[in-house]
Amino acid sequence: MALLEVKDLQVNYGVIRALNGISFEVNEGEIVTLIGANGAGKTTTMQTIIGLIPPKAGSIHYDGKDITKLPSHKIVNMGMSQVPEGRRIFQELSVYDNLMLGAYLEKDMSKIKARIENVFEQFPILKERRSQIAGTLSGGEQQMLAMSRALMANPKLLMLDEPSMGLSPLLVSQVFEIIKDMNAKGITILLVEQNAEKALGIADRAYVLTNGVITHQGTGAELAGSEEIKKAYLGG
Repeated sequence: MALLEVKDLQVNYGVIRALNGISFEVNEGEIVTLIGANGAGKTTTMQTIIGLIPPKAGSIHYDGKDITKLPSHKIVNMGMSQVPEGRRIFQELSVYDNLMLGAYLEKDMSKIKARIENVFEQFPILKERRSQIAGTLSGGEQQMLAMSRALMANPKLLMLDEPSMGLSPLLVSQVFEIIKDMNAKGITILLVEQNAEKALGIADRAYVLTNGVITHQGTGAELAGSEEIKKAYLGG
């Protein structure tokens, strides 16, 4: 059974249909990516799954449960976290305080402390910067903080929305290595990414969104090798 199953999902913004009945699934342990041009509906898909946008029709099932109408905090409490587009860290708070806010649903301080230690082990630079104001971090460090804050909720499924946006090529490669490492440690990943080459390079499976419709699907390797996908998204 799929960990996440989206079926016939429709989302409207007023009279404009942003998603037109899309269906896809993410199996436990996978990295699945959604690629597509700006305005294709990728971020809308993520925000609808996490409960920030109500769907017009369709259903979302997570870990065997219908979450279509659940509020975001209940979805997070079930083991799903999102790193939003643009990072959305709390700029005026310290690195440590940002991490603590990521664990706001956890009441057991021993678990919170263990998660912080795990984050600092994975991201040593954040341990060095733990008292630093988050808004003074570099772009790459802010992205690491956003990812770490999501990890503080101890997710089973982590959704990443444009994690490479605005980063240098060296940092982009580093972020994708981090994503692979998180997946290797047991976290299922749903990735929205405009850097199609990088995304398809690490994805088990991939879907292409075009104007609110899924037009292609397959393994990451299959889509990366498709001449049509190369011309549209890979500069081929």
